[in-house]
Amino acid sequence: MKTQIFNITGMTCAACSSRIEKMVARMPGVDSASVNLATEKMTVSFDDASLDEAAIIAMVEKLGYGATVPVALEEIIIPIGGMTCAACSTRIEKVLNRTEGIDRASVNLATESATVLYNPQMIRLSAIKAAIEKLGYTPLEVQRETAADADRERREREIKLLWTKFRISAIFGIPLLYIAMGPMIPFFPLPLPGFLDLHAYPLRYALTQLILVIPVLLAGNKFFTIGYKAFISGAPNMDSLIAISTTAAMGYSLYSTYMIAQGDHHAVHSLYYETAGVIIALILFGKALESVSKGKTSEAIKKLMGLAPKTATVLEGDKEIELPIDEVVVGDLLIVKPGEKIPVDGVVVWGTTAIDESMLTGESMPVDKNEGDRVYAGSINKNGAIHIRATKVGGETALSQIIRLVEEAQSNKAPIARMADVVSGYFVPVVMVIAIVAALIWYAYSRNFGFAVNIFVSVLVIACPCALGLATPTAIMVGSGKGAEHGILIKGGEALESAHSIDVVVLDKTGTITEGKPRVTDLITSAHMEKDMLLRLTASAEKASEHPLGEAIVFEAEEQNLRLLPVTSFEALPGRGLKALVGEQTLYIGNRKLMDEQQIALEGLDVQSDTLADQGKTPIYVAGQDKIYGIIAVADVVKPSSKAAIDRLHEMGIKVAMITGDNRRTADWVARQVGIDEVLAEVLPQDKSDAVRSLQQAGNKVAMVGDGINDAPALAQADVGIAIGSGTDVAIESADIVLMRSDLMDVPNAIRLSRSTIRNIKQNLFWAFAYNTLGIPVAAGLLYAFGGPLLNPMFGAAAMSFSSVSVVTNALRLRSFKPYAE
Repeated sequence: MKTQIFNITGMTCAACSSRIEKMVARMPGVDSASVNLATEKMTVSFDDASLDEAAIIAMVEKLGYGATVPVALEEIIIPIGGMTCAACSTRIEKVLNRTEGIDRASVNLATESATVLYNPQMIRLSAIKAAIEKLGYTPLEVQRETAADADRERREREIKLLWTKFRISAIFGIPLLYIAMGPMIPFFPLPLPGFLDLHAYPLRYALTQLILVIPVLLAGNKFFTIGYKAFISGAPNMDSLIAISTTAAMGYSLYSTYMIAQGDHHAVHSLYYETAGVIIALILFGKALESVSKGKTSEAIKKLMGLAPKTATVLEGDKEIELPIDEVVVGDLLIVKPGEKIPVDGVVVWGTTAIDESMLTGESMPVDKNEGDRVYAGSINKNGAIHIRATKVGGETALSQIIRLVEEAQSNKAPIARMADVVSGYFVPVVMVIAIVAALIWYAYSRNFGFAVNIFVSVLVIACPCALGLATPTAIMVGSGKGAEHGILIKGGEALESAHSIDVVVLDKTGTITEGKPRVTDLITSAHMEKDMLLRLTASAEKASEHPLGEAIVFEAEEQNLRLLPVTSFEALPGRGLKALVGEQTLYIGNRKLMDEQQIALEGLDVQSDTLADQGKTPIYVAGQDKIYGIIAVADVVKPSSKAAIDRLHEMGIKVAMITGDNRRTADWVARQVGIDEVLAEVLPQDKSDAVRSLQQAGNKVAMVGDGINDAPALAQADVGIAIGSGTDVAIESADIVLMRSDLMDVPNAIRLSRSTIRNIKQNLFWAFAYNTLGIPVAAGLLYAFGGPLLNPMFGAAAMSFSSVSVVTNALRLRSFKPYAE
């Protein structure tokens, strides 16, 4: 089974996306299809053994829309030296266009450059340059345009075109509205030139309106071409409503113009040219505003894409060579100077520095990096120069994977969107029936055909499924993008929706609530020793040990800048501890069993040892040849943010449980420190998912938070799996949400973001449904029948346009989301 994302063009409303989704999903070999109106993308899971992308594209095109498979093409402009005539440019262009991996090449003699669109997975830039050099010309420094830049330019061109069309429609539509409606304004009629007097020159008056409306119709030609094609194919959409309504207004107006020419001057009062013109002008205005607003919903992903550097400095021997980023390969040695962005994921092989990784984790404090530490593409080197060995490049870097996760999340639908899809699928046909029935009823009542046309046009124009189609995806785009900004990666609309109803959060203990590595917590000395000397002697002995508890003691001594002493002999004592000669001191370091063996009196320290054990700490006895020196307690300490995060969850009305394989005593101690409600201790790794299932069977919506391989089944079992970003790849893969900062405070942040997003979606859906529920009866003349006002079609068009804009604008309010601080 293969999953492929397609770019879809030509969609204008939810009826379009629903139609495409339904027809593609019915194709043999297709497992599922999801079309997102806001992102204009379709995600299809299909059996690639029985179906290919070409067949899916053909189906979409058959429905009257465009579909393409997004290829990671890049466009470059290569200045070329040595061209002297058109034969030179023609020759280079011909050779480049024949080269495998190049989609399109165009050589301009006047600018002395070649514009090349190519697939970097198939051909390197250096190979393109080599092809030019082989012909005897000199390729110079390259100007590049990435796929993200190309997408941004495409959207900008689309917005510019919509504004241009609106300006054209306004230039001709405003005088048209003035001529048609100005003289009819009660009490303050607007004057018209004498040669356009509707009573003296009715035919001239009608023809002037016809001349003015034609450019407006041409500006809105897309509504007619797409609308009628969708109508004929049996899947009418928003464009169909506009096309049919304006055609009705134009048709009746043309008939009235004909009657005027035949001498029926009363027909001058049955002209609706301004209705058709102003409807198109207002809808173009609404579409332009909507496109601008929709562009803002994807700002987070644009920011992420903009983080990727375009070039890298590769070290080859003593030479520093600047290369395009796509020419860097795994294993290359790169130099990154202060202030520069890290070009690829890699490992520091020389130098020390501090790196700003806020683009990945949301954490503002720079992270110290030494030899052997990992660094990530897009992060910023703050001070020292470093050499790094490339380990992941291109689409494999952490930044690229984050971008891909966010894009997929924005392309996927939330379950709440299905209701809007179902409604949208029936909406347009039902509206058309209502419009026809309302028009027939009013014609039967009034015997005024022009009045019936007015009702027909009003109903078609005011009803629009656009707002329904945009209500969910725009909010999800902004919500998931906002999460990514703060290091919260939400993998899909379903996860974003599910998280808002969580009432129990299950936390793994080790590595989630706690640091996941032992640290020295207590130093207790006898009368024979000072604290610093106790730590210094013990760390010196443990330096030769590989035991994790010993490493914690060594780390603590180094943190306190204690100089370690030479060790002349070392003996591991399995199950008890160790014996070492440090300087001239013989030390015994280990558990109580070792102390008993050496017949060392504990001098009351055994009581304090029991207290430490009750707190979930491991007491390590340190003694000399015949006397006790003290106890060093080591434990997996609680993360600083754990208690604050759990307090926040409690404030949100969420119960918190802890699950661990540790003994009950240690688990209870940790639980008391951070305020856990329920403790599930001594749970075997394979039983963690069963524990989650039992909570679900009790009627709870459960989120599981973990970081290890043994957490993966439980993460998958939970209603929402949340992985700590510092955890294993298996855990991250199994989770629905990934916390890049490895900070437990982001658990309440993720749930709060979900709640804000779902609340926003419900607001959007409410107003979209309410708008149509109230607007259609008014347009059908319900109020007019009881002595109320009659809706003018032009006001209906304005209301329809701004309903979509209001939905997108409401979704943009999510950009103000602020996460909890520690």
